[in-house]
Amino acid sequence: MLVQFSLLWLVYAISAVLSAPTVSLVSNSELDARGIFFVSYDGLVNVNSFQLSGILTHGNFQYAAWYTSSRYAILARRPVNSSGPWTTLQLPRQLSTNDSHNVITLGVSPSDGRIHVALDCHSTVVYYTVSEPGLATNGASWVASRFGSITTTLSGLGVGSQITYPQFVITPDNNLQFVYRSGVSGNGATQLAEYRNGAWSNVGSWASASGSYTSTNGVRSNARNLYIHGFTYRNGRLHVTGTWREQAGGVMCNNGGLTNHDTVYFYSDDRGRTWRNSAGSSIATSGSNPVNVNSAGIIVDSLNADHGLMNQESQDVDSNGQIHAIISYVPGRFTQCVTSYQRDRTSYARPFHVFRSSNGTFTKMEIPFALNAVGRSQIVMDAQDNVYVVLPFVRVVTASKSSGWTDWTMAYDGAAQGLNAFGEVTVDRAGVSNGVLSILYQVRSSGTNPSSVRVLDLRLNG
Repeated sequence: MLVQFSLLWLVYAISAVLSAPTVSLVSNSELDARGIFFVSYDGLVNVNSFQLSGILTHGNFQYAAWYTSSRYAILARRPVNSSGPWTTLQLPRQLSTNDSHNVITLGVSPSDGRIHVALDCHSTVVYYTVSEPGLATNGASWVASRFGSITTTLSGLGVGSQITYPQFVITPDNNLQFVYRSGVSGNGATQLAEYRNGAWSNVGSWASASGSYTSTNGVRSNARNLYIHGFTYRNGRLHVTGTWREQAGGVMCNNGGLTNHDTVYFYSDDRGRTWRNSAGSSIATSGSNPVNVNSAGIIVDSLNADHGLMNQESQDVDSNGQIHAIISYVPGRFTQCVTSYQRDRTSYARPFHVFRSSNGTFTKMEIPFALNAVGRSQIVMDAQDNVYVVLPFVRVVTASKSSGWTDWTMAYDGAAQGLNAFGEVTVDRAGVSNGVLSILYQVRSSGTNPSSVRVLDLRLNG
């Protein structure tokens, strides 16, 4: 069951409730005055929503990654809760092509303190390197020689030749997992590998391209991929939300739109081996019977492919183990047929907060601030389960748990503050537990002129 709230109700709630959390500026530090800049697929290679993680806190250090103007991959480190300078190193890998998919993502394996790096892939081989043991914890000198050679396997584990969207995630038992898509957009599988006892092994595909989808216009599609909003552990449970992208363009009302449709949710209690829908029914087994478009009971918000629904936004899980996701699309009050997703999303798209209650009910609430952009937003939650959403251009809107997440307020407006951020950002999710939200963004430029890559630190005041 999905409960929806109207925009007018939201406006009333905002005027009536004044308890929304606030943020305060801690620092704004420059990582690189000359970060590589080009616009591709409506985004930048240094700051993309699916980049988990481009900025990351582990233990006593915070790490960040980007490409500089010479195309080399740069890694940086600074002590946690420091507004001082970052120490940088340059990896022996240059960005191969001007494609914003080819992000750098970081992970740490807690069992041995190694830093893992995956980069420069879009339906190609992935490039990977890993540090010596203990570098994430012992504070040893920050130099490239502490990382191994760059390879196209995960320390010997082959993951294929069509890899996109690499992500590292730490499990509750302190192992490291690698989430990625194999195949291509509209015909791909979501895969999982795991680093345990110093070695990588394959878990297998957990969401496949199989099944059949028939659009509201009667057109049938027989292949797709699942775009995920996150892969998030909380209280031992793994949560996934996402949207399907169909291969058949005919499922749209106009070929200027996006074939994305529906928001889905499912979870795993065994580290991604088997999967259940929101009602608790078993629906899939990784490797042998993955989730597909026809899996029962996974749709939590039904929407056809006519509204420019965006893929790969973001999610978080509250202290009660309930999922919260941000989705965005062009509501029907503006048009029932998106004919140019770039134009129509910039003009009309709205973000929505979708969350699950303990009784299994899903609520969808429109956030009363326009995106004014093609791109995506980032959601995080503090220790009190208050919600902070970073909209494009580093505009931070918040809502309190005490209001039922209805008192949406603009807590920080990066556009008004003159940040001149390009649009999408990536955030340090692990660092939120320290009460600070670190936002990696890049200053808008033109053509291929390099621009500043920066980290904005905001204290979450609850």
